[in-house]
Amino acid sequence: MNQIQLQVPEVHCDHCKNSLEGAVGAMTGVETVAVTISDATIDVAFDDNAVELAAIKNTIEEQGYAVFG
Repeated sequence: MNQIQLQVPEVHCDHCKNSLEGAVGAMTGVETVAVTISDATIDVAFDDNAVELAAIKNTIEEQGYAVFG
């Protein structure tokens, strides 16, 4: 299991948090996902045999957010 923290600077409200947690959390291979609004970060634990980090980043971008890390 891999764990990564990504910066998502445009996260600023509960809608952003729920949107990202829902989309990333629904991905096969994602174990846990948690958005911290105050830090503008998203923590993701995932099985890299089932999902690639690039796919996680793409999902975040598809929700309309820039992602760094």
